[in-house]
Amino acid sequence: MKRILFLAFISSALFSCQNDVKSIENPIAVTYTQTQKTDTVDTYFGTEVPDPYRWLEDDRSPETEDWVKRQNQVTYGYLDTIPFRAQLKERLEKLWNYEKIGAPFKEGDYTYFYKNNGLQNQYVIYRYKTGDDPETATVFLNPNTFAEDGTISLGGASFSEDGSVLAYSISEGGSDWRKILIMYTESKKIVEDTLVDVKFSGMSWYKNEGFYYSSYDKPEGSELSAKTDQHKVYYHKLGTPQSEDALIYGGTPKEKHRYIYGNVSRDNRFLTISPRVSTSGNKLYIKDLTKPNSDLVTILDHTNSDTYLITNVGSKLILSTNLNAPNQRVVTVDASDPRPENWVDIIPETKNVLNASTGGGSIFASYMVDAVSKVMQYDYDGNLIREVALPGVGSVGGFGGKKEETELYYSFSNYKTPGSTYKYDIKTGTSELFRKPEIDFNSDNYESKQVFYTSKDGTKVPMIITHKKGIELNGKNPTILYGYGGFNVSLTPGFSIANAVWMEQGGVYAVPNLRGGGEYGKEWHDAGTKMQKQNVFDDFIAAAEYLIAEKYTSSDYLAIRGGSNGGLLVGATMTQRPDLMKVALPAVGVMDMLRYHTFTAGAGWAYDYGTAEDSKEMFEYLKGYSPVHNVKEGVSYPATLVTTGDHDDRVVPAHSFKFAAELQAKQAGDAPTLIRIETDAGHGAGTPVSKTIEQYADIYGFTLYNMGYKVLPGKVKG
Repeated sequence: MKRILFLAFISSALFSCQNDVKSIENPIAVTYTQTQKTDTVDTYFGTEVPDPYRWLEDDRSPETEDWVKRQNQVTYGYLDTIPFRAQLKERLEKLWNYEKIGAPFKEGDYTYFYKNNGLQNQYVIYRYKTGDDPETATVFLNPNTFAEDGTISLGGASFSEDGSVLAYSISEGGSDWRKILIMYTESKKIVEDTLVDVKFSGMSWYKNEGFYYSSYDKPEGSELSAKTDQHKVYYHKLGTPQSEDALIYGGTPKEKHRYIYGNVSRDNRFLTISPRVSTSGNKLYIKDLTKPNSDLVTILDHTNSDTYLITNVGSKLILSTNLNAPNQRVVTVDASDPRPENWVDIIPETKNVLNASTGGGSIFASYMVDAVSKVMQYDYDGNLIREVALPGVGSVGGFGGKKEETELYYSFSNYKTPGSTYKYDIKTGTSELFRKPEIDFNSDNYESKQVFYTSKDGTKVPMIITHKKGIELNGKNPTILYGYGGFNVSLTPGFSIANAVWMEQGGVYAVPNLRGGGEYGKEWHDAGTKMQKQNVFDDFIAAAEYLIAEKYTSSDYLAIRGGSNGGLLVGATMTQRPDLMKVALPAVGVMDMLRYHTFTAGAGWAYDYGTAEDSKEMFEYLKGYSPVHNVKEGVSYPATLVTTGDHDDRVVPAHSFKFAAELQAKQAGDAPTLIRIETDAGHGAGTPVSKTIEQYADIYGFTLYNMGYKVLPGKVKG
């Protein structure tokens, strides 16, 4: 669920001036397709719970396929009638069409980088001989050739120690199930058979001999929705078939975990195994690869913390952990006896959340200070070298690399500043601008400010509000309130093309840092989990009330949006407070809280949610906010556009299907409740640019139209 779908929002231009309107004079007529109901009933702790749309969980049935087609016909029939939808798409394409280049990285004799010319569906990997002019770079791997429509994407890429071999994974139709291909980098020839049935996996090389990866046994039934809960780590030796891959961990009932990852240290000395039963907390084991047939040594035998190896110097291990340190600390210990009682702090916990990385022989401690980045550079003994001078107030990413590097690259961005790449000299601590995108957007015309508002229980919650300078606080600004609030995910400031166009037209974009996220460490995360999940919804509702009270917007001009766990946030908020917003935009949401754990890897989300099988109290709590179970007859819900993908095997589309069916059956008002189901698309990762632009045009055309606009609200931009 982490890092799951952080879409940024809306757009247009090509706009004409428009007077304020509060209602649609000639609303688009909607005739919903009928959704069959069945008598399915589940019993939890003596309570019967009807599930009339259970049949929609069968993603392979002809009936479900027919329902999807009929729903899309209704939805696109509505969207096709919105007068400015084509203008939205045109403006999105125009602004999206600029060159985007990632930070360079060295592998073997070459320097590589990712590049998108503008509207390419997938990024392309280029390379040039290190030391040569970067202008001599040529295409190394072009994922746009994988499928004509861009629906096969590059999932990940990992080079062997000397850079001579590449293992890369591909995703078909957005699925989490991946295939791994192996290529000789000099000749660019594919070698060996493709590895199949790989899921939730990295590829970690041991020298040039092979790599570790993770997967599940193929489930019975639909691979898009059937439960998968025993992850396994394998070692693939080059030149051997996948059937001979060595099972390293996860093959016995004692080793059963929902997620297990294997990673090799950069010096090839150690393998760490990190088993998890949920998305938070891991055990940790280490194996000395220099000793044949060595045993796994236990570092942690419980899942009460998030702990991982940052780097090592010989047998000296350097770990990052939140064990007894909710905001994370960095410790060192010898591999001969790496138990916690032997750990020694080298970067102690502070009041700010730490994320540690290494490069060029230094440790870079990236802190979140009220969701804004601050970076400190330390040596391996924990001695402070310097605070890194950043280009401004915002978010940085990077500060990672090999030990022998003398310079690193990092990215900088915020809600109004397009992401730029900087080159950092590790010895001197100086940064220089390496690459700035050429985009037709003037950041100086916009402002971003952080406010702190009070939630229902008195908790202070930060929120960043971004908009064009000089807007009038009259309660009539179209506003998007975006949230997530879960899984220790931190929403830090970042630029988006779609946000830029939204703000060009006078739109307000607001992002609160809700409990359940990671902005203030483990305690902040835990305060939005299980029996405290309502805190997240209360924080979001309070954010909306703040924006209304301060006249940024009003309920007539407010849209709420979120994806995945954020889709749950939107679903719960709109069913608890349907009066609060004009438009609701839940994307790939977790909507059935009584059954989410029965699909794919959903049981791994129980740390955040709990399950309906845990206890009567937990069942009643989940049922109390589960969006599917809280749509009520006779209630006027906001205009709602549910979005999902038919190949989403992380949050299966049945969640969205059942929620949309409930809304359509019970909506008392005139506002449309539609579902847009993207075909050959998954949870969001790898979605082709062309599909992304179409989705934004549809979503925000729907949003503005239902806020009462008959033409787009801004001035035409040439």
